[in-house]
Amino acid sequence: MATPHRAAVLGSPIAHSLSPRLHNAAYRALDLDDWSYDRFEIDEPALPGFLGGLGPEWAGLSLTMPLKRAVIPLLDEISDTAASVEAVNTVVLRPDGSKAGDNTDIPGLIAALHERGIEKTESAAILGAGATASSALAALARICTGEVTVYVRSKRRADEMRQWGDRLGVRVRPADWADAVRAFEAPLVISTTPAGGTDELAGQLPAQVGTLFDVLYEPWPTPLAAAWQERGAPVLGGLDLLVHQAVFQFGQFTGDPRSPLAAMREAARSV
Repeated sequence: MATPHRAAVLGSPIAHSLSPRLHNAAYRALDLDDWSYDRFEIDEPALPGFLGGLGPEWAGLSLTMPLKRAVIPLLDEISDTAASVEAVNTVVLRPDGSKAGDNTDIPGLIAALHERGIEKTESAAILGAGATASSALAALARICTGEVTVYVRSKRRADEMRQWGDRLGVRVRPADWADAVRAFEAPLVISTTPAGGTDELAGQLPAQVGTLFDVLYEPWPTPLAAAWQERGAPVLGGLDLLVHQAVFQFGQFTGDPRSPLAAMREAARSV
């Protein structure tokens, strides 16, 4: 009988997470019958105890808010990618008991863009300045050859994004949210705002737009994404990011070189 292997997603709230659906679909598609993937409602105070109680059957963890930074002091090492944004969304539990952290949001975002034929861009715009915006900046550091304009609502956020740009090696120009409609002049726009954050902009699109990557997947399409699609322009959504980053997690957890992209995407679409 094969040794069981376990993985799970942790966070709070966690009931909405699609990760179990994606990873279990991958296991089924690739005949990894001894693998299972669950979800656990875990907040910051509970995290050390949960990690300390894991047995040898555990191979990996996916982390969502509010654990992406809280986990870092509990790990034996983190990748350069995770360190660059001070956020870990992937923990690999090694046979020797050590715990290694990584961030698959960044390569996942890049892979989603590559799939749509976007390997380089001369400039880009980011809407919002939260935690996801720093990951977007880290991704753009690898594919953007010019300036990234970040539209924010406060001077504090502007200063933060400028500092992230300096750290990541990206030329960042903060701009006031009141001028956010000008973001649509960029060939690539990444929206990182919470639900409703860009609704006011949906009716202000010019006739010609580039590519939109709206990181939300619920509700979908957002008013901005729907308006963008009406222009016939390329739109990527949160499910694109979720699926691609999960593919990277699958590889790290299982060590299996096969790609479960098709199975994960089908599982995401069938929600």
